[in-house]
Amino acid sequence: MQFIASRRRLLVLTGAGCSTNSGIGDYRDAQGQWKRVQPITHQAFMTSHAVRQRYWARSQAGFPEFMQAVPNVAHTILAGWERDGRIAGLITQNVDRLHQRAGQRQVIDLHGRLDRVVCTQCAECLPRVQIQRWLEAHNTVPHAERYTLAPDGDADLVDEDFSAVRYPACPSCGGILKPNVVLFGDNVPRTTVETCYRWVDGADGLLVIGSSLMVFSGLRFVRRAATAGIEVMAINRGRTRADDLFAGKLDGDCGVFLQRLDQGLRPMGPAGSGFTTTAVRAGDGPEL
Repeated sequence: MQFIASRRRLLVLTGAGCSTNSGIGDYRDAQGQWKRVQPITHQAFMTSHAVRQRYWARSQAGFPEFMQAVPNVAHTILAGWERDGRIAGLITQNVDRLHQRAGQRQVIDLHGRLDRVVCTQCAECLPRVQIQRWLEAHNTVPHAERYTLAPDGDADLVDEDFSAVRYPACPSCGGILKPNVVLFGDNVPRTTVETCYRWVDGADGLLVIGSSLMVFSGLRFVRRAATAGIEVMAINRGRTRADDLFAGKLDGDCGVFLQRLDQGLRPMGPAGSGFTTTAVRAGDGPEL
C-alpha cells in the first residue's frame, strides 16, 4: 500500500487478468503457457483468404457477447485512483475498452481496440458493429450451441467448415478489412511505443496488473522502468516473464487485491487492512 500512497506519478500497465472478472478470457495459465491454440497471426490473416474466413466466422459468433462485458471492480478502482490523482496514466494490453467505459481518461490502448476495423489499404476506420450487421446478413453461425467464447471477441468453433463464409471488403477501396488491433506477429505502431516510453520515463513507479508479460510489447516497458531505476510492482496470478525485475509481487486475483489496497488507501480505511506483500525477492522493496 505504501508503494501506491507515496507515488505522485504512478503508471499502470494492465493485461488480460484485469478483464477476466468481466467474463473475457485470457490466453495463458498461471505458468505462462498457452491455454488454447495460438491466435491467428498477422501474416496468416493478410495472406490467406481461408484464414480470414475462419477469423470472421469466429468473430461473428463471439463479438456480440464480448461487447456485453461490463467493467469490473478492478477497472472501477483504477478509474477512481485516477480521479483521486494517484495514477498519472494507464497502458493496457487489452482491446476491450473497459478501462475507458469505467471512466479512465489517460489510457493508451497498446494493442488497439476491437470495436473498430481498419482497411489495410486506405486506412479507413469503421465501427465493428457495422461489420457485424453485414456478417449476420450474409452468414449463419454454424452449430452455435457448440462454441465457447475465446479472448479478443472471437469464439472457439471446432471442426467447422468455413469455406462458405463471406466477409466484407472496404466500402471505399475494396481493400482487406482487419480488426483494428495488433494481431500476433504484428508490431505496435512506433508512435504508440514512443508515447509509452515517455510515460514510463516520467513515472515514479510502475504497477503491473494482470499480465504475464510473455509478449515483448508489454515487457519492454517493465525493462525500461527497471533500467531507469523506477520501482516496479505487480499483481498477477502466477508466473510472469519479469519476476526478476519486480521489487514486490502479489500473486492472485487482481480485483481482490485492488479492493484491499483501495480500502487501505482511504483516509478512514483500516490501516494496513491485514494486507501484506509477497516479495519475489525476499526483503527487496517496500510493501504495496
